[in-house]
Amino acid sequence: MKDLEGKRIPYVPPELQEETTESIKKLFEEKIILRHETRRLTKDGRTLDVVMRGVVFSENEDEPAGELVMLRDVTEQKRIARNNEAMLRISTALPQYPDLEELLDYISSEVIRLLSTEGAVVVLLDEQRQEIFFPGVAYDDTITQRRVKEVRLPIEQMDQVVAGKGARLGEPVIVNDTSTVDRSYPIRDEKLGYETKSFLQVPLKSGDRIIGFLTAINKKEGIFQQSDVELLNTIAGTVVLSIENARFAAELKQAYREVSSLNRAKDKVINHLSHELKTPISVLYGSFRILAKRLAQLPEESWKPTLERAQRNLRRILEIQHQTDDIMRERQYKTYDLLSLILDECADELEVLIAEEVGEGPVIGRIRDRVEEIFAPKEIIPEKIKLDAYVKERLEHLKSSFSHRQMEIRSRLKPTPPAYLPREVLQKVIDGLIRNAVENTPDQGKMEIWVQKKGIGSEITVRDYGVGITEEHQSRIFEGFFTTRETIDYSTKRPFDFMAGGRGADLLRMKIFSERYDFRIDMRSSRCGFIPQTSDICPGRISECKFCRSEEDCYQSGGTTFSLYFPPAPEAGY
Repeated sequence: MKDLEGKRIPYVPPELQEETTESIKKLFEEKIILRHETRRLTKDGRTLDVVMRGVVFSENEDEPAGELVMLRDVTEQKRIARNNEAMLRISTALPQYPDLEELLDYISSEVIRLLSTEGAVVVLLDEQRQEIFFPGVAYDDTITQRRVKEVRLPIEQMDQVVAGKGARLGEPVIVNDTSTVDRSYPIRDEKLGYETKSFLQVPLKSGDRIIGFLTAINKKEGIFQQSDVELLNTIAGTVVLSIENARFAAELKQAYREVSSLNRAKDKVINHLSHELKTPISVLYGSFRILAKRLAQLPEESWKPTLERAQRNLRRILEIQHQTDDIMRERQYKTYDLLSLILDECADELEVLIAEEVGEGPVIGRIRDRVEEIFAPKEIIPEKIKLDAYVKERLEHLKSSFSHRQMEIRSRLKPTPPAYLPREVLQKVIDGLIRNAVENTPDQGKMEIWVQKKGIGSEITVRDYGVGITEEHQSRIFEGFFTTRETIDYSTKRPFDFMAGGRGADLLRMKIFSERYDFRIDMRSSRCGFIPQTSDICPGRISECKFCRSEEDCYQSGGTTFSLYFPPAPEAGY
């Protein structure tokens, strides 16, 4: 107090001198001021928020004797209110920034505003690339802001960018004058392009990991204080989950783009393979027919088994081509249009060339018929089909294909409302499910086929009492080109043989058909308890199984059920 005797108290900030003069004038005019918010300086240079109340008192009625002014420090109270308001605003705004970079730029701009600094930076660690980078930057100088975003540094240089050991241990660090510390971060300033005079840095913690750092740079007024540390720590704790979510979202988007790209490439490959298989298969079929005619003069036992084996495997390749063609039906190449154009433009020239080689004849017509057969788009027309009669027809037709198998086939085919889809599609679905059931049922086993009304529609159920599918594989059964057996155990046998093996495309084709023609396909399965693993092998005959004492034991141990639901056919004129 002695230092102030006879002097004016220097507690009014320079920028508030005019306001203070006006307040004193108002006080003497109105004699009282009940509440006035302003700021005042402390002896050590700090600025406080205060509420001022004042009154003018007099010893007589004519002359004021003096003034009484009371100042109450509300700095902490206002700081808490500002922080609460800021955190509410930040928390509310976070969901609006799903993009990581936009989110971190927003956080940095809030730090600048709340702590009154020249800049703010979010430093993140890229653990995969072992680098540190600066995706969130706010700075008064926009050129500096853009330059900082482009910087990536090896993680070994982290100590030259962040505040050393303290920050890496998860502790906040304040440096109010970088010239007074042993290292003033010259490399950081050189790399990032600005001069660091003071900074406050806090770690971003996710669980027990430090994923980065939040840094406020160059305080504009005064110095960084403990209250700034508390505020920056609160911001860091609030936004770290959003940062992690945004990073995960970015990684998911990238993974989705990669999967989409791979899926497009897969479609292109499958489509191309389907297209490329057509011509050689057709040529091979024709060549085998010519070869059979040429060999007909020789004893059949010397050539027929070999030729039949080749034709049987060629039919398997043809089935693969048919399956992929059905799967990719709406994404075909324009081979048919090209070949038709060539025939139209070159018909006379081709006839002359062929006549020179083999003589006159309707060759061009036959060529055109063959092109139509192989490459022409097939028009598939839905129709009303009575399921009980059609399933019975397909079952009778297929029985000869698995007559060598010892199985019991039980059927219960009741009249139902007709289904509405192309007959060709229904045939492929029914035949595929019956073949699948036969191939997964051991000899002396049984399978059941039911057709019945369900709700207003119809249901077909095909159930086998075979080996079943493991729970792990059930979720992937409709993915396509996926088999439920270990690759090392895979072998391709004749269709309808036990565990004949397949291409894995049949069920994918059925699933695509169900989406294309508006019916539903479901599957339930339980793996045989005696052979629970995919690598376990069923002997293929119940009497040869060392676990089953009777056929009933096998029936109870596992199996698979496929159900198809067809809505009723539309009325005429639909």
